[in-house]
Amino acid sequence: MLADTLLAVMWLGLTCYALFGGADFGAGLWDLLAGRAGPGRPRRSLIEHTIGPVWEANHVWLIFVIVLLWSGFSPVFAAVLSTLYIPLTLAALGIIARGAAFAFRKASTGLWQQRLFGGCFALSSVLTPFFLGTVAGGVASGRVPPGLAAGNVLTGWLNPTSALGGVLAVLTCAHLAAVYLCADAAREGDARLVAWFRHRALASGLLAGAVALAGIAVLRADAPELFHGLTHRALPLVVLSPCAGLAGLAVLHRHPAVARVLAALAVALILWAWGAAQYPAMLVPDVTVADAAAQPSVLTACLVSLAVGALLLVPSLWWLYAVFQRGTGPAGPGGERVREETGGRP
Repeated sequence: MLADTLLAVMWLGLTCYALFGGADFGAGLWDLLAGRAGPGRPRRSLIEHTIGPVWEANHVWLIFVIVLLWSGFSPVFAAVLSTLYIPLTLAALGIIARGAAFAFRKASTGLWQQRLFGGCFALSSVLTPFFLGTVAGGVASGRVPPGLAAGNVLTGWLNPTSALGGVLAVLTCAHLAAVYLCADAAREGDARLVAWFRHRALASGLLAGAVALAGIAVLRADAPELFHGLTHRALPLVVLSPCAGLAGLAVLHRHPAVARVLAALAVALILWAWGAAQYPAMLVPDVTVADAAAQPSVLTACLVSLAVGALLLVPSLWWLYAVFQRGTGPAGPGGERVREETGGRP
């Protein structure tokens, strides 16, 4: 019971990282595709305004998941990090490069410097979720056996399921970011930005759905145990996820804030579908939650620490997001365009 509770909390943290950190990564992709300096400036301004205050806070969730895995399920932690250290190292380097480039671009005054750091920021924003997705694919397809570096360090993440996981991670991040930014642009009152991000939200959502549909054949051939779990125990969650995603696309034009909730729900459902499909195995096929769990005293200490920490962390994060989600009106991103179109009226 203690181990299952800690696993559920860890999975909740993973979900938060996918929803918040994932949107951060996706925003980097749209920054890359925002266009030339002139027309792309208001789009990049909105992206910077949206993720600037919170991008570091979003990685708290990743640290949270890693620490819980290390503390509560150390054999799984050792197996995953020793077998899949190549994509994990590349993802860590991507996070570092992304943050540094984002900060340096903001401080740069020359156009060539802004382009250089902007390109690094965007490229890292695409590669990092891809490598994290390959890690998920390696674990889900049973390519991480128990023990230190017991699995193949190359085929553990260079395989069809990992490739599918990497591509879906990038597309999902792009879709989340486009939907979130569409809602942010609507709050700022910039119709052109709303339309630009809405079109990309529709395209990325449909593309992600098409890749996921094609991925059924990949999982059936390459990860049969995961495929069986997704089509049996986790089937209700698998069905609900695209329903939520399509509903989000349907209401995106008139209710972007509602679409944001539905897009997040679609991603959360598919993550929990993976967890339900694989449970109780943590390392497919033989290492279960009970096998990998730490002693009850350790699990109890972890859960008590989490309860105490949540009293401080959750309200702080809620306040941070709430403050920076408030609209800035005509003076915010794209505000100059609003003033031009209204003749200077507020």
